[in-house]
Amino acid sequence: MGLSWKEQVFMALLGAAAVSGLTALILVLVEAVNVLLPTDTKFGIVFDAGSSHTSLFVYQWPADKENGTGVVSQALACQVEGPGISSYASDPAQAGESLQGCLEKALALIPEAQRRGTPLFLGATAGMRLLSQKNSSQAGDIFAAVTRVLGGSPVDFQGAELLGGQDEGAFGWITINYILELFIKYSFSGAWTRPLEGTLVGALDLGGASTQIAFMPGGPILDQSTQATFHLYGSSYSIYTHSYLCFGRDQMLSRLLAGLVQSHSAGLVRHPCYHSGYHTTLPLAPLYESPCVHPMAPQNLPQNLTVEGTGNPEACVAAIRELFNFSSCQGQRDCAFDGVYQPPLWGQFYVVASYPGQDRWLRDYCACGLYILTLLTEGYGFSEETWPSIEFRKQVGGMDIGWTLGYMLNLTGMIPAEAPAQWRAESYSIWVAGVVFVVLTLVAILGAASVQLLWPQD
Repeated sequence: MGLSWKEQVFMALLGAAAVSGLTALILVLVEAVNVLLPTDTKFGIVFDAGSSHTSLFVYQWPADKENGTGVVSQALACQVEGPGISSYASDPAQAGESLQGCLEKALALIPEAQRRGTPLFLGATAGMRLLSQKNSSQAGDIFAAVTRVLGGSPVDFQGAELLGGQDEGAFGWITINYILELFIKYSFSGAWTRPLEGTLVGALDLGGASTQIAFMPGGPILDQSTQATFHLYGSSYSIYTHSYLCFGRDQMLSRLLAGLVQSHSAGLVRHPCYHSGYHTTLPLAPLYESPCVHPMAPQNLPQNLTVEGTGNPEACVAAIRELFNFSSCQGQRDCAFDGVYQPPLWGQFYVVASYPGQDRWLRDYCACGLYILTLLTEGYGFSEETWPSIEFRKQVGGMDIGWTLGYMLNLTGMIPAEAPAQWRAESYSIWVAGVVFVVLTLVAILGAASVQLLWPQD
C-alpha cells in the first residue's frame, strides 16, 4: 500500500529540511576562516620635569606591538602650572602637589580597568641635576614629595628620578626618528616596512639648563662613554650622544652676566647683548646661587646690580665665546669644545628649543640667537655647507619632540605583548547564503510539523 498524500508531503518537507540544514552546516565549517580581533590598547604616562617647567604626556599603543616594540602615539599633553620642580627647594611638598592637575587629566583618559597596568615615570633633567649638586638634601626632599603624590595614584608608578644627560639626548634621538617614520613606516599594502638605511637624522636639544647632541656617525665611536645602544623594531642602533650641563639657555644667560660682572666695577654692567637704552636693577645674590656660576661673588659689590644695554653684536659674540673652552680641543681630533670628544657630524639634524618665553625674554633674544649660532658653528662644528641640514621644530606630525616619547618607545620593549584573539568568520556572501539555508531549514521543519498536526487523516 502506497503512502498517503499527507505522508508524502511530510516526508518531502523533512527531506528538504535535512538538505538545507546540512548545506548550512557545510558552509559554516568549510568556508569559515580565522580572523584576528583588534587588540587592547596599552597606555603609559611620563612626566618631563625640566629646569623651567614640567610637562605630562600620555602615550598609547596596540598591545600586540610590532617586532617587539610598540607603535606609540601621543594621546595627551599637559603643561603643569608653575615652575620646574627644582624651584620648590624651600617647599618640597608643593612640588608634588603641582603635578596633581595634569595627573587627574591623564587618569580621566585611561579606562579604570587598565590603570593598574599603566606605567608612570617622572624623569627630572638638568634643573634637578644642578640642585642635586648644590644641595642633595633638598633634591631628595623634592623627589620624596613627588613620589608620595605619584605613588598614591592607581597606576604602576615606576619611580621619580634624575634622568642622565646621555639618556635625555639618546631618547630625544629616538623620538625624532620615530616621528619622522625612519624606524618603521606603514605602507600602502597595509604592512609595516623599514625605510632605507642611511636616512636617520640627528637631534639637537637646547633646554633651560643643558643642551644635548645625538646622532649616528658615519664611522666608529671611539669614546665608548658617549655611545648609546638601542634595540627597536627588530634592529639595533648605536649612536653618539653627549649632554652639556650649564650650557642651556637660562644658565648661559646667568654665566654671561656673571662674566660681565667680573670685568666691570662699581656695580654697573654695560651689557653688549641687551639693546641700547635698556636699563634695569637686579639683585646680585641670586646670580651666584647656581652651581654653573663661579661660587664666589666678587668682593665689594653692592646688593643690587645696575645693568645697561649697549647693543653691540661684536662684543656680545666675544662675551659668549668666553663661555666656551675652545682651546682645550687644540691638537685633538674629533673634539667639540671643553675637551669633549665628538665624531664628525653626519646627516640631517633637528633642533628642539625648549624654554619659557615671550615678553619677559625679549631682552635676551639677541644673546640667545648669537649663542645658538656660536654653539652650532664653533661648538658642534656646523659649517656654511652643513647649516641647511638643520631644521628647527617643536612638533612633528602633531607630536611633541622631546625625550619622553623615546623613553616610552624603549619601555614598550620590556612590556609583554598580547597576541590578538582569533575568531571564526565567513565572507559576507557565504554568510548570507548560510542564513538563507538556515531559514529554509526552519520553514521546512515548521511545514512538516503543520502537516503532521493540522492535515486531516486520509
